[in-house]
Amino acid sequence: MRGTILHSPGDIRSETLPDPAILAPTDAIIETSATCVCGSDLWPYRGINKFSEPWAIGHEYVGIVREVGAEVTTVKPGQFVIGSFFASDNTCPHCRAGYQSGCEQLTPVTGCQAQAIRIPLADGTLVPTPDTPTDDMLPDLLALSDVMGTGWYAARAAGVAPGHTTVVVGDGAVGLSAVLAARELGAERIIALSRHADRQAIAREFGATDIVAERGAEAVERVRELTHGVGADSIAECVGTDESMTTAIDSARQGGGVGFVGVPHGVKLSIGTLFRTHVRLQGGGAPVRDYLPALISRVYDGDFHPGRVFDLTLPLADVAAAYRAMDERRAIKVLLVP
Repeated sequence: MRGTILHSPGDIRSETLPDPAILAPTDAIIETSATCVCGSDLWPYRGINKFSEPWAIGHEYVGIVREVGAEVTTVKPGQFVIGSFFASDNTCPHCRAGYQSGCEQLTPVTGCQAQAIRIPLADGTLVPTPDTPTDDMLPDLLALSDVMGTGWYAARAAGVAPGHTTVVVGDGAVGLSAVLAARELGAERIIALSRHADRQAIAREFGATDIVAERGAEAVERVRELTHGVGADSIAECVGTDESMTTAIDSARQGGGVGFVGVPHGVKLSIGTLFRTHVRLQGGGAPVRDYLPALISRVYDGDFHPGRVFDLTLPLADVAAAYRAMDERRAIKVLLVP
């Protein structure tokens, strides 16, 4: 089969790899219908996240079950399924509390930019769709595997509620998904921080009422102006830098909430600031599995289109071009077709 290997920073290749096989009775083999490149994949691609040897990359996927292990009972061959980037048993205390990304058997899912993949803990990780979707539904469903689920968690962790003024820091696919999540959760005003016209357009389509192009302290000042000096009720932080986290915290009203899902790089928190402002923080790796059933239903209802974040589609064999396009910001998110 064809799969993707990151050999060194900037050196990513589509190669012939062995077909995946069942290794444990709880495994499933998925024939990939669509996969994609994530913004977090750019960290190792750019050499910011270090790695010592070539590795199979990619963690977003939808596809058809082709084989299951002897202990798998909730999915069967022939079903179309979606899963999270974390495999979980969905039965441990943390999973039952809605935090499958903290499962006692947590297993990262990788190697998904490929024609077929092995998914561990299949019963707890994979969610079948009501039927085999049409091709035009694939972008919306694929978005649920990570970016939409992560954006949803950012909004939920921030405490977005009907009537809120919500700020979204970050205009990548996760940030745009957080805008959509805030709209779906009832935010009355959604302020998207973005300086790119194409991303601003999608943010508006997803429900943003205001666009702030400034960054850092200037962005905070602009948010304060828009909120008559009060600040926002809820803020989704979707970048992971020290500047983005500072912007999120400083944009909050007294007692506001910040949901952070950007993978942190060099972030420093001031406990004194949190003490003075009563700002609440919650975040981390998104428990996408908890949200999948409801998000799938929203897609099937027909008026929910998170797949709009995909603005370029390429064959899997052209994965190197996909990475270049995202690295050079010529694409927001690239969908790969095996």
